[in-house]
Amino acid sequence: MDKVFNKLRNLDAYPKVNEDFYSRTLAGGVVTVVSAAVMLFLFFSELNLYLYTVTESTLLVDTSRGDTLHINFDVTFPAVRCSILSLDAMDISGEQHLDIRHNIMKKRIDANGNVIEERKDGIGAPKIERPLQKHGGRLGHDEKYCGSCFGSEESDEQCCNSCEEVREAYRKKGWALSNMDLIDQCQREGYVQRVKDEEGEGCNIQGSLEVNKVAGNFHFATGKSFLQSAIFLADLLALQDNHYNISHRINKLSFGHHFPGLVNPLDGVKWVQGPTHGMYQYFIKVVPTIYTDIRGRVIHSNQYSVTEHFKSSELGVAVPGVFFFYDISPIKVNFKEEHIPFLHFLTNVCAIIGGIFTVAGIIDSSIYYGQRTIKKKMEIGKYT
Repeated sequence: MDKVFNKLRNLDAYPKVNEDFYSRTLAGGVVTVVSAAVMLFLFFSELNLYLYTVTESTLLVDTSRGDTLHINFDVTFPAVRCSILSLDAMDISGEQHLDIRHNIMKKRIDANGNVIEERKDGIGAPKIERPLQKHGGRLGHDEKYCGSCFGSEESDEQCCNSCEEVREAYRKKGWALSNMDLIDQCQREGYVQRVKDEEGEGCNIQGSLEVNKVAGNFHFATGKSFLQSAIFLADLLALQDNHYNISHRINKLSFGHHFPGLVNPLDGVKWVQGPTHGMYQYFIKVVPTIYTDIRGRVIHSNQYSVTEHFKSSELGVAVPGVFFFYDISPIKVNFKEEHIPFLHFLTNVCAIIGGIFTVAGIIDSSIYYGQRTIKKKMEIGKYT
């Protein structure tokens, strides 16, 4: 057994020196203090790097199918009344959503941007007096209501029980509704009066949309929109005005949930209309994004890039409004938060300690032997 221990003793790469042979110097003390300070600084730097999360990104082909796209918006129109501002959406699959009112909030604002009234869209004025029947008399107590379409009926049985149904019937006929004040349904619903009451006001519209994850567009137009000959046209009827001021400010526009580091290029963008009128267009490229945080929580969202264009009404048909045309990128981005591996951190710490000890030893030895050489030369010179 002693032979085994002797062999292990001979393999000792760290031979010990008796303390009686140690020689401590001032230069060695200075080198030790400096090297210890550098060692501590590098250690805490490495520890901070280890505790800091690193976000790794990868690009993949987006193979998801049948998903939906969640759009959040908050847009202010300083010169467009809430009663004539409508939101419409359509996509290349042919799905259309006209005059969207679900999950939409409108705020009437004055010239200074102060809120006058806040209400959910789609809430009309209360009905006034008894409705006018198709035959010309007022609705009786036990009578079923069937409103007149004012000559635009497609059959004798057709009824128009709301202002919207009258407008739709006229649109199908291709007729212009010359005076909405004469339409009983519009008078009772307070549509005309509401538009007149809001003269000189602006509107802030905010909410969200859930659309198919395919290319499409949504837009804010000054009036009810219809799809006719594959082109959206604003039917403002008696209130039509091609010279609406569509100056606007996009307070927020995002496609999906927020995640750390997300930048929405259109947030805070403001556009002021010049002397010419028309439509303002945003062309958006939506990039699907998955973000996984350090705790493993997954956020499905989207990033986007955008270009802008103003189409003047002087160049042809240009419905006054703000249009957002979006297309979906086939490439998906994955972001994942990660820590530096612990073994990597441990290896770096060992390298720091070993490296500084080695370099400090070399410096100390160089100083020590340099001082000894100088001292010997001085002693030789002294005796000679």
